[in-house]
Amino acid sequence: MISGAAVAVGALGRSTTRPLANAIPKREIITAAPLVSEPVKMGDASLDPQLLRKALAALDEHARTIRHRDRIAIVDFSAPSSEERLHFLDVASGRVSRLLVAHGSGSDPRHTGYLERFSNASGSNASSEGAFLTGDYYVGRHGRSQRLEGLDPTNNHAMERAIVIHAAWYANADIVASHGKLGRSQGCFAVGENCLEQMFDHLGTGRLLYAARA
Repeated sequence: MISGAAVAVGALGRSTTRPLANAIPKREIITAAPLVSEPVKMGDASLDPQLLRKALAALDEHARTIRHRDRIAIVDFSAPSSEERLHFLDVASGRVSRLLVAHGSGSDPRHTGYLERFSNASGSNASSEGAFLTGDYYVGRHGRSQRLEGLDPTNNHAMERAIVIHAAWYANADIVASHGKLGRSQGCFAVGENCLEQMFDHLGTGRLLYAARA
């Protein structure tokens, strides 16, 4: 069984980072299988319609801050970590694809695989809910990563907490196959090591990542 201590490694230290150029250098990684792609429908079980409406409302609410509105990501923290609950949405075409994503150890202290609570507090090691703006790329403790700016009162400490997007071994699909759930981050949006490229390619900078429970 995966221990909480062994996998709670999601936050990144500012002192170990260095900026990247606009283009992220490629490296040898295992190519992930293509994501399932299908039309988004309000009744589609793969993306809760209420959560979809909340995300699109956030896109409108923060229109002055979010420069690019063509693609967004929606994380449904109602689902367990064993499910592909990070949804990539193409707003124009209405097509969606999905990835696994970890939540924070402070949100799931018993390591059940289900998020129990959100927190915006420093040192909580918990996931935060709300609208995030994707920021710049850098290389830190967990390799290539992307900063996130929290746009709501529920996540506006994301920068100081170093809540970012990064890859982690404990977010790989084989962890679910072996243990029935992913490991936990320290509040970061950790995805599988062979999925980070897809994450960066879809979102880029200046786009919305919306996280909540349905």
